[in-house]
Amino acid sequence: MTAMAAGGLSRRGLLAAAAAGTVARPLTGWATEDKPFIFANSGEYDTLDPHQSFDVARVAVRLNLYDSLYRWEDNPPKLQPWLAERHTISADGLTYTFNLRQGVKFHDGSELSADDVVYSVDRLLGMGKGAAPLIGQMVEKGTTRAADRHTVVFTLKKPAAIFLSAIPELFIVNTALLRSKEQNGDWGSTWLSSNDAGSGSYRLTAFDPASGFKVARFDGHFLGWTGPNLDTIDFRPVLDTSTIVLGLTRGDYTATDGYLPLEQIQRLQRAPNLQVLEAESMRLAAIQMNNTKPPFTDVHFRRAVAYAFDYEGMIDGILGGSVVRNPVPIPTNCPGYPTGIKGYTFDLDKARAELKLAKTVADRTYTIAFSSGQITLQQQAEVLQNGLRELGIMTELKVMPWASLQPLFRSPETSPDFFSTIISTYYPDPHNWIGEMYSSAAWGTFKSAAFYKNPEVDQLLATGMRETDQTTRLNAYGEAAKIVLADSPGVFIYNTKWFGPYAKDVAGVRFCPVGNGMELRWARFA
Repeated sequence: MTAMAAGGLSRRGLLAAAAAGTVARPLTGWATEDKPFIFANSGEYDTLDPHQSFDVARVAVRLNLYDSLYRWEDNPPKLQPWLAERHTISADGLTYTFNLRQGVKFHDGSELSADDVVYSVDRLLGMGKGAAPLIGQMVEKGTTRAADRHTVVFTLKKPAAIFLSAIPELFIVNTALLRSKEQNGDWGSTWLSSNDAGSGSYRLTAFDPASGFKVARFDGHFLGWTGPNLDTIDFRPVLDTSTIVLGLTRGDYTATDGYLPLEQIQRLQRAPNLQVLEAESMRLAAIQMNNTKPPFTDVHFRRAVAYAFDYEGMIDGILGGSVVRNPVPIPTNCPGYPTGIKGYTFDLDKARAELKLAKTVADRTYTIAFSSGQITLQQQAEVLQNGLRELGIMTELKVMPWASLQPLFRSPETSPDFFSTIISTYYPDPHNWIGEMYSSAAWGTFKSAAFYKNPEVDQLLATGMRETDQTTRLNAYGEAAKIVLADSPGVFIYNTKWFGPYAKDVAGVRFCPVGNGMELRWARFA
């Protein structure tokens, strides 16, 4: 058996009493903030159900209202015990046993137990949404059990090296509360889409899809509170970039996500009332092609598309060199990246040569889809559109709200021809990118919008999932990346850096590539 203890947590609110299994008492008598903390989000909040979303647009819901067994924190990301104090792994790598903290409370005051963990994993897999395609590769519904009130046992289908890395994506919900809200076997999803059944650092106080959601500090959180943290937070959907920037400079908003266009970041850096924090990040910009639809079934056509993208124009011209060229579906700063590899360049002559080799031809206008409120994704789409026009390939841009776009990726029949995207860090392992993008076992999410299938790649990715020896598994991912590059199921563009805009008097922000800094437990007004 191998074990990991919780002693490594180094955070301000984790008192010795909490480590011993009791709940730290919150401080009392704090003054109410004299101004609100308003986070302007570039995506919509169409649901508050943590098991119905698996994207960065709504990650603030999951990280602030809910807890998981372990959590990724800081940069580089470190896996920290959270609801679980420790875990053990069986010698065959199939059984993971987690020992839960005692005294953890949900927002309604009821105590969290191992039964809630079992219900949460079965609910996630039963609904088949959110992180279900990821967790479902490793765990079957009905196989997780509560050994006692504070011990939960997961039995994997087969050894999976990423299971512990992915476990933070299993958010724990209040079983008794949701069962009381079920309607026609819906797992309480209708009710939870606009309500709260969590134990997180903040509890829900208001929600409206048009105006976002508001939260208040949960004084009963198991980590406790030791300072003037935020009393309340207002998360608002603001899809227009210029509105976000104007609101920040006028003081209408306190913060926003860290991936605005470069010219807007530069404008915010000059604003006297703002600060822009910087950090290395892991986000892969790409444009996926639906490999099941002709002419994308032809590798030569796909390579022609890859040669038609102006990489330097995007990276140096539009983004001012603030990002790094990334030619494969693994971030350049992630373990497993195949060093020394060269990707496609902008070369219309080579693109035309590939088109001559293709057995299929472009015979219609193709759609390049992207999420509304994401200017950089639109810019990527426009750069590709311009290059393809030079080849006589016509496209149209289609901007859609994320809530409407996301369901299209569940099937190759409904998925768009092209999808301009950025794959964020849900867990810092190469499988987060190449594994979920190009394993045929992972079809059904926005990450796998290419619907790519190559048996050799599937085998290499399966090795990466199975092997516990890091050298072996990382080499497998690197080899898979080389094959994917040659097959060109998508256009791989760059890896990002995070530029987080905040009001100048905000302190305590802790950026993590997992969640992109949207966990606000430690933020405060200085």
